[in-house]
Amino acid sequence: MTARCIMVLGTTSGAGKSWLTTALCRYYQRQGLKVAPFKAQNMSNNARVVGPHAPPLRGSLPPEGAAFGLGAARRPNQVALENMGGEIGSAQYFQALAARAVPDVRMNPLLLKPEHDTHSQVVLMGQVNEELSRMPWRGRSASVWPVIAQALDALCADNDVVVIEGAGSPAEINLSSSDIVNMRVAVHTNAACLLVTDIDRGGAFAHLYGTWALLPENERHLIKGFVLNKFRGDVGLLAPAPQMLQDLTGVPTVATLPMWWQHGLPEEDGVFDMTPTLGAAASSLPPKGALAARGGPAPLTPFTRVAVIAYPRISNLDEFQPLKNVPGVRLQWVRSPSELVGLRPADWIILPGSKNTSGDLAWLRAHGLDAAVAHHAGQGGAVLGICGGLQMLGESLIDPHGIDGNAPGLGLLPLVTVFEVDKTVCRTNARFTDALADVEGPWASLAGVEVSGYEIHHGQTQPHAAMRAAGNVATEVMPGGLAWLNPQGNVLGLYLHGLLEDAAALQALFGSHLDKPVPTLDTVFDGLADFIENNFAPGVLQSLLR
Repeated sequence: MTARCIMVLGTTSGAGKSWLTTALCRYYQRQGLKVAPFKAQNMSNNARVVGPHAPPLRGSLPPEGAAFGLGAARRPNQVALENMGGEIGSAQYFQALAARAVPDVRMNPLLLKPEHDTHSQVVLMGQVNEELSRMPWRGRSASVWPVIAQALDALCADNDVVVIEGAGSPAEINLSSSDIVNMRVAVHTNAACLLVTDIDRGGAFAHLYGTWALLPENERHLIKGFVLNKFRGDVGLLAPAPQMLQDLTGVPTVATLPMWWQHGLPEEDGVFDMTPTLGAAASSLPPKGALAARGGPAPLTPFTRVAVIAYPRISNLDEFQPLKNVPGVRLQWVRSPSELVGLRPADWIILPGSKNTSGDLAWLRAHGLDAAVAHHAGQGGAVLGICGGLQMLGESLIDPHGIDGNAPGLGLLPLVTVFEVDKTVCRTNARFTDALADVEGPWASLAGVEVSGYEIHHGQTQPHAAMRAAGNVATEVMPGGLAWLNPQGNVLGLYLHGLLEDAAALQALFGSHLDKPVPTLDTVFDGLADFIENNFAPGVLQSLLR
């Protein structure tokens, strides 16, 4: 089998490459084809733990939770890394699920995880590579391209269609000599390329023409169609620009995609919407051709406000997407204490994961958010720390190996975190202990709930010995040091990413609000496929296969 490759390029970052690639994966899978996604290099702190390259039989399904794709099938706690493969970008993880393929490390062979403004941790074929992490940016391409090409060729050999996502713009001529993610991949696979632009930004036709014009002649012929994304208004007003553009380039405009707010796919590459979102009611209606709007009761009044602290090196923010779909829940990204004014004890503050825990903790203090979080906790308000957020909630961060940095914690949990050289990367299934039922607080409903998720962390966390001897003890509420609760029952820290994607956890936490199930990822993927099927010119999507 030799796959036909279809590639989605963009005129800029944020043009819509990731979601369009996801939509194409589901569209071609629904045609009965075996499909896999691919992105040679992704820069993102949103990562997922996936398996090694062991492609499923045609038609088989990956384990997928009822809420957001993290696995209803139960495995032993902490599946070993050597049996799982490693890390890939979240976008390729979701694209694999859209293709009904088992996610594996070949789909994103190179992942860059920014730790500072001038440094990223390099993950090659799922594993951290310290040598590449120290290597200058331009010097990496010669080292990693053979690995990237091998992964891509293997996917092509195993599938009917490989849908490839580019990065940034293929016309970044300062980087073209060391390109490993855009036109080098397109040429290697003779891919049929779509070039998408965000028309809502303005200048869309100039972006399309300029990108095409800057490509060498031998690469231009791979561009098979232009896509205008995020259009608002009367399509008729676009004429005669699409025809003029085709006269200049020979490339037709094959789709004008209407603006579609909150289509349900988690945000990619550290992008999030700062606008507060009120449950399912905040989602605008899908444009013509998409699935019908999600039903459900009107939001409860008063609603539960969930404030997620958006520090600079926030990671795995995509795991909060399901909260946007829960009626009566208002999700808000917060960067200042003023945005936390008016919180009630029933409302939540979440400290999410971080790629640089000590640095983000310093940022949190510099902005006065440490005092705001402590005040909320002192009033009995719910506080949840996930991974790096759990580490921040403790007494101190100790870094003997120079992994992340030393720092005093927020002191809301009597715990100490020590950063280790070895990185924990695993899929995990675990059960909250019944001890949660013995405390009054927002997390009591999780007692006995079994959840699936994943771990990605260098830190290992234990009780503070002196504080424990003095009687100040955090309750371990998930075996293996995965979750801890303060004595008052309102501050919970856990290493498990994906809690809020797990159907059982959502039901326990918001059951009184969930008169209807939270939409599944399959619903989202089918909606994306319906959307492009109805908004691309007739026959275009099939012609790309030829």
